[in-house]
Amino acid sequence: MEEMTADKPAHLTDWKGQPWTPESGTPAAHPNARFTAPAQPMPVRRRGVGRPQGRADLGHSVRRPPGYQRPTRDRGQRLGARYVLGSAMSSEKTAAAAGTVGEVRFDPFAMLPFCGYNMADYFQHWLDIGDNADQSKLPKLFWVNWFRRDEDGSFMWPGFGDNSRVLKWIVERVDGGGDAVDTPIGKVPAPGAIDRTGIEDDVSDETMEKLLAVNPTSWQQEVDLIRAHYATFGDRLPARLAAQLDALEARLNN
Repeated sequence: MEEMTADKPAHLTDWKGQPWTPESGTPAAHPNARFTAPAQPMPVRRRGVGRPQGRADLGHSVRRPPGYQRPTRDRGQRLGARYVLGSAMSSEKTAAAAGTVGEVRFDPFAMLPFCGYNMADYFQHWLDIGDNADQSKLPKLFWVNWFRRDEDGSFMWPGFGDNSRVLKWIVERVDGGGDAVDTPIGKVPAPGAIDRTGIEDDVSDETMEKLLAVNPTSWQQEVDLIRAHYATFGDRLPARLAAQLDALEARLNN
């Protein structure tokens, strides 16, 4: 956030809540600071933006379809599946991240660098919020993945602006539409549910079938990774998360 303008403000309040001037000799913003602005004044915003009915979580795995909806069958399943989703957020490391390129890195709720206490307790606090919420107002959750590769290692989905095609299906699901099929990991777009107008030559029916496929054997590897991730929290991991992971494994084996 520093050096965003040519001239420094003459006076402001820094991230610690203290008065700040260019002569203070300390940064005004936290090193991890982000900039956000309200969406309401934007003339291009979609009607209904900000409503609580749905949200999308960005995660990355070679096994995940370009978009799918987590299962929400009953109260226990609904709450547990939501927080397994958040607690197992992962991505593959790139050259820009410390560690081995391609290695899966778990970053629960994308909060690992920012959480100031035990992440297992953080999980439990989210469960507590869900327990005390109006169940009819809990949001639908979706997971998206733009990076699934084919046998040659090439990306199967074009990405960039075409990601809005998957987001369109998510919005349709939130509005009560959007064709979907049940799988062990949740509801996946049905054949033809994602609009491919104009990209049929780049994303064929065969490619879409591969993109939306849920391979139980491959997903067992995902379960193993999540289980190892959970083991790092020891006895403090909420039992409900471990139970939901067991239920996912059982669905994959049926």
